[in-house]
Amino acid sequence: MAQAVGKDVLFRWEGTDRKGKRVKGQTSGRSETDVKRALRKQGINPLRVRKQSSLFGSGKRKIKSEDIAVFSRQMATMMAAGLPLVQALELVGQGHENPTMGELVLALKTDVEAGNSFAEALGRHPVYFDDLFVNLVDAGEKSGTLETLLDKVALYKEKTEAIRKKVKKALTYPAAVVAVAFIVTGILLYFVVPQFQDLFQGFGADLPVFTLMVIALSQFVQEWWWVILLGLGATAYGFTFIKKRSPAFRRLLDRIALRLPIVGVILHKSALARYHRTLSTMFAAGVPLVEALDPVARASGNIIFEEAVYGIRDEVASGTQLYQGMQGAGLFPPMATQMVAIGEESGSLDAMCAKVADYYESEVDAMVDSLSSLLEPLIMVVLGILVGGLVVAMYLPIFQLGQVV
Repeated sequence: MAQAVGKDVLFRWEGTDRKGKRVKGQTSGRSETDVKRALRKQGINPLRVRKQSSLFGSGKRKIKSEDIAVFSRQMATMMAAGLPLVQALELVGQGHENPTMGELVLALKTDVEAGNSFAEALGRHPVYFDDLFVNLVDAGEKSGTLETLLDKVALYKEKTEAIRKKVKKALTYPAAVVAVAFIVTGILLYFVVPQFQDLFQGFGADLPVFTLMVIALSQFVQEWWWVILLGLGATAYGFTFIKKRSPAFRRLLDRIALRLPIVGVILHKSALARYHRTLSTMFAAGVPLVEALDPVARASGNIIFEEAVYGIRDEVASGTQLYQGMQGAGLFPPMATQMVAIGEESGSLDAMCAKVADYYESEVDAMVDSLSSLLEPLIMVVLGILVGGLVVAMYLPIFQLGQVV
């Protein structure tokens, strides 16, 4: 008897169709029984069904958020062109550049052919399709406007993916350069400084204090390098472990991140952009405001904003207007709350939120570009202090020896 399994489990199957022809493929389901039942509905007699040893993307090219964004746009374009849903899924799945994403799309096609709605098929893969995605597709299927809602989903995914890349660029570039600087410093301390140390032993004179400090640091690195590496690895693992399992720790990190100079402003504005973009998309799809605020909170990307939006949701549910709840949260600038207030009064909340989202997305774009130009001289200073300091420390005794001679 097959045991039930969780979501996002991929099964490979072999069987025969109505004409007795041998066929094979793959689909997702909670158990082998579900898969066999779905295959029989399609007129396929399953002979062999086996669970994949891994989920989509494991051991293969992973499915990234940009893959989901591209899938959304492809489906929106094909549906707008009048293609049936199953045919559109088949074309996208067979032609996708990422084979793993292609497998996922073909699994969606199999589920839809088995009689499931498109939203139900997406809901079986929550790792890749969040509640917002599934809810919008569900609303589109029920209202007969699936192609319109898919276009809104595609636009939403493209906008949020663009803002995510901008924020990632702002955070990754300086961190990568500083990491390279410390790696170069470690190499100099481990390999280069000992060569100078051997040279200094024949001087027969006292070395400068700065040089002695660098030599002592080099000796420490040579003797305890494995402790340093283990310590860094343990720190990184512990940081990641605690961050995943401790909401209080994540809250502290997100609060600190929002207060950082420049970077904190970028993170704040990107959260504002995601909040208004998600709210605009959900409200335009006809989702009630209170229900829309749930996925809006989860899409904010910051636990401080997430908790604030949940608080706003509770206030709106009790009769408070949205802009008043935003004012009380203390995270939304006056411009944002005023635009939302105008939208509520005029009945165009989705349009106003879209305009606010456009504004903050452009602000993030400009700030990230400015940050890159501002960081370049700062990074050069850091590199100069680390690497240049070591060079000066090693050549200082040689300069002094030249003065004595």
